[in-house]
Formats: sequence, C-alpha cells, structure tokens
Amino acid sequence: MSDVTGCARPERIVHLGVGAFFRAHQAWYTQHATDAAEWGIVGYTGRSATVADELRPQGCKYHLITRGETGDQIDLIESLVRVESGANVADLVATVAREQTAIVTLTITEAGYRVTPDFALDARDPEVAADLLILAGSEDGAPTTAMGRLALALNARRLAGGGAIAIVPCDNMPANGKVAKAALTGFGAALGVDFVRYLNSQVSFVTTSIDRITPKTTDAEKQLVAEFSGWADASPVVTEPFSDWVLEGDFPAGRLNWESAGARFVSEIEPFENRKLWLLNGAHSLLAYAGLNRCHQTVAEAIGDPALLARVEEFWDAACGVLGNYPAAAELDLPAYRAALLERFRNGRIRHNLAQIANDGVTKLRVRIAPTASVSPSAGAFAIGSWAKWILADTSYVDSRAAEIEAAKLASDPTKALVAIIGANLAENQAFMDQVRAVQ
Repeated sequence: MSDVTGCARPERIVHLGVGAFFRAHQAWYTQHATDAAEWGIVGYTGRSATVADELRPQGCKYHLITRGETGDQIDLIESLVRVESGANVADLVATVAREQTAIVTLTITEAGYRVTPDFALDARDPEVAADLLILAGSEDGAPTTAMGRLALALNARRLAGGGAIAIVPCDNMPANGKVAKAALTGFGAALGVDFVRYLNSQVSFVTTSIDRITPKTTDAEKQLVAEFSGWADASPVVTEPFSDWVLEGDFPAGRLNWESAGARFVSEIEPFENRKLWLLNGAHSLLAYAGLNRCHQTVAEAIGDPALLARVEEFWDAACGVLGNYPAAAELDLPAYRAALLERFRNGRIRHNLAQIANDGVTKLRVRIAPTASVSPSAGAFAIGSWAKWILADTSYVDSRAAEIEAAKLASDPTKALVAIIGANLAENQAFMDQVRAVQ
C-alpha cells in the first residue's frame, strides 16, 4: 500500500498551472533527479482549485500511470510538497518572495501569457487591462492572470531582497522564455522602472522544449490505481512512456540535477523546440481538425486514416525541409524522431482526444503550422483549412481568441477572415487561399 503521509522536501520551486501535463513532466523529472530530496515544488492551480482540493488530503502525492503498448507502470510521485488554489495570490506572493525559492516553472497554456504575435503584452485583453490597474494601485483586488500574479510576486521578492531567480516556462511556444519576459516586462509599466531593472538584472528566463503526451484521466484509471495501491487516489495522471525536456538558460539561484532524470541542457534550443512544435504539435493540430471533420475522436483513430496519414507525412516533409537547414540538424535525428512519433500516435492505449487538442486553435496554429506554410502551402493550407471548416461548422469550440473568431465568422468572406487571424500574409496569398477553400 502506498504511503500518503506528509512531504518533507524544502519548498524551493514554485509552479503555476498544476495540471496533468505538469504532473507527468516537470514533477516527474524532479521526482527522478538524484538530488530530488533537496527540491520540493509548491504548486498553484489555474482557474479551478479542483486539483488542489484533490491532492491536499493525499499529502500532495499522486500516482502516475505510464501506459505503453503492452502494459502499465504505476509510480507514486512525491515531488509536490504543497498545492494551493491559484486564487490564493497572497500565498503565492509570500512563497516567491522567500530567498530559498530559486525557480518558478509555468504550464499556463500558450494563451496564458497574454502576448501579441510580436511579443508585447496584450493590453487590449480586458483581464490584462484590469490587472495593470491593480498593479499600478489604481484599483483594489488581486491580479487574475497568471502573469499578472507572477509580476506581483516577483516585485514582492525584489522589495524583500529575495535575490535572483529563474523563470522556466514549459508551454508549447517558440522562444517561450522570451514570451514570458515580454509579458512580465509589459506588466512592469504598472510596477515601475525599478521592477523592470530587477527583471533585467536578477531574473533569468529559461527557454524550454517539452514533450510528453498526457491525455485526460478517466474513472478507469482511478480504479486501476485503487486496485494497485490500496487507496483511492482522487487525482492520478496517465501518460506515455516517451518523455523529452530540453532547456537553454541560466539558473542564478541554483537548480537541481534534472539531467540525471534525462533532461538536456543546450546552448541553442531553437532547432529542438521547432522539431517538437512542428513535427509533434503541428501534426497533432492537423489531425485534430481534419480528424474531427471526419468524425474521428482520438489521435490513434485519426493517424489510422490513410488519407490523414498521407497529409501528416506531407506536412512532416515540409517541416523537415526547414529543420534540415540548421547547423545542428544531425543532432535532431529527424528520421528516428518521425518514426517514434508514428509509434506514439498509434498507441491506442493512450486515448488522446482530438477535442482536447483542438482548444485554442488560433494561438496553436500560429506557431505550429504557419511557420512552415510558406515552404509547403499544400500541407499548411490543409491544416488551416481543416480548422476553418471545423470552426464554421461547430459553435462549441474553446478559444481565448473567440471574439476575433466570431467577428471573422460574420465577415463577407469568413474563410479568408479566419485565415487572416492566423496570418495576414497567408490570407492575402491567393494560391494559398485556393487550397484552403478546397478543404471546405
């Protein structure tokens, strides 16, 4: 029987966005590092406090089910020492301000950074605008956005003399360290010049590439864990055997030995992050929209459709054509990576729902598909056209850019208006638009 008693590891890492992916990825790497006993994670949830309510009675512990083609491996993860509601901003501020806190990691989704495509804080976002007033002292209350809350906490650390710290975003965006810095610098307009100086001098922004498919947990997994462990884990996580984490950047207050658990620290991360964003995430988005349009429900079902497999291969050919131009192309081992992706996609025991992948399509398509669309218009047009077709047929989509989408749907040419949200240059390319319309 598993032990659910309390955790004794020191609170040295703060994490924003305690979801399934974080618990299958960063928390897993922390658990398996050789110096794990010296590094505990304090997690803060996103919009819902459910995970905190589930984990707290379990002493912060949970089970991770690693689901391979031939069977399951179940492990108890103990790297989380405390989990709080994200709405408990006062606690977040106090924890980040402590000198012993050395790292803040983030999984808040691509949309959670609230930046424009040109790396500026999106001040037109109503929640961002409200947080700016709060941070400036013009309004009462606490920030509601993740980056607004983090800005407040970092400013408290500055005022308390907490010293240097590393910010480590772990969301699927190119140059995610740059994105995080842009968001926090934008909030600096409200917090003052001394805060911006602190960001530039004592806060390190680490860029990462992360990879591990983590589908939604079902009641069947909870029952499996109960039979294995002898207690009712309210919040287990299921994931695939494959895992990858590449990091570039400095940790001025120290870090744990993540490489002992398989993480890689590199001097230039761009080739690795684009390999993952385009080949894995790009294919996921293509399969999500095209698969839903063809009534498939999971990645395994969609990749089993010969027509969609051909489209994925076409898209991969285009992406690999770009990736092959990097000086470090040989290190990417693209043929092996593609072969591994097909094996992962075909793993029917991992139920990765297309509807889950389809959320926040605007932000995802901008970084997963658009960069290679000019190299292979056919592959890019099929993915974006499939999204547009799905949007025009489905009113139940989830997207942080819903206002823009709804406005585009009312345009005289809704398909072109939708494509323009992804990339104005793509919408003005007549040949590209002809291929997009062919999907309709």
